[in-house]
Amino acid sequence: MTEKKENNPRIIIEGVTESGEVFRPSNWAERMSGKLSTFKKHHLQYSPLLQPSTKNGYACVILDPQLKESNPELYQSILKFAKMNKLKICDDQDNSNG
Repeated sequence: MTEKKENNPRIIIEGVTESGEVFRPSNWAERMSGKLSTFKKHHLQYSPLLQPSTKNGYACVILDPQLKESNPELYQSILKFAKMNKLKICDDQDNSNG
């Protein structure tokens, strides 16, 4: 059974600052998501808790709130990184693209 996460939406950290500048390096989302990735059959597989993606043409990271329970230190470090770099943070229910 698949459970809806209406009360616990995923967090999206966009690769654009609050002032509208594109965040560099361009592969920051893949690098960050790599912290929970694994290799299987010579292919990189991202964790469903931390995945690179795109939103509005910008690289972004999708952070599942379950990461807060399974790895609270990583969860906090990712949010701290986003805030320090003034990246846009929203959830997957804000301005939904699909």
